[in-house]
This record gives sequence, structure tokens and C-alpha cells, in this order.
Amino acid sequence: MAQFKKHYTIEEARVLLPKVKEWLVRLETAQHELERLDQRMGNLAKEGEDLGGETVNRWGKALAEMREAAFQFESREIQIKDLERGLIDFPALRDGKEIFLCWEKDEEDIEHWHDLDSGYAGREPL
Repeated sequence: MAQFKKHYTIEEARVLLPKVKEWLVRLETAQHELERLDQRMGNLAKEGEDLGGETVNRWGKALAEMREAAFQFESREIQIKDLERGLIDFPALRDGKEIFLCWEKDEEDIEHWHDLDSGYAGREPL
């Protein structure tokens, strides 16, 4: 039985790449903002400052942005394997078997695939 409901053809995955790149940027930006604000709130708490106000509002907005961008992947069953590297897997079928079409943000195109269990180390050219 298939693990995924959606299986992408190479053409479908390629068409989505511009959006995937956009969603990754949104995720990375929101993650960096959350990290920065977490540190700021930690420092304010140490100093006994009130944690309400603009800092908490910005933290909430960054968290909502991160959730919305992550939802774009999740709702399409596209997997983020490593956010920092921008490593993305699209569920696909190859000879009737489920695989991942594998793409990394520095790559121009989707040119690799791997078994569901082998991961990045098992990447093979399409």
C-alpha cells in the first residue's frame, strides 16, 4: 500500500520549484526571526522585564508565517528533509515503487531520486 496519497511526476515537481523556493525563503526568514526574538525574550526575562508588547507580537507573527509556509509543503506531501540545506523530497513513483524526487536549493533542477529509506546518501541521477 502506498505511503503517500500524492505522487509527483518530474514535470509536476519542476513546475512547483519556483513556489518551493519561495516557501523555503519564507520558512528560513521566519525561523531566523524566531531565533532572534527567542534570544531577545530570554534576555528580557533574565532582566525581569515584561515580555508583552511588540517583541511578543513579532514573535507570534513570525511563528504564524513559519506555520503557513510549512503548511504549503505539508498540504502537498512535499517533505523538507533539511531546512538549512534546503533539501526537499517529492513523493513519486518509479517502476511502480514509491520513491522521492530529491532537490537541494542550490541545484538548478530536479535531477536526482532515492528510495524512501535510503535518503540523501542513496541519491541517484534520474
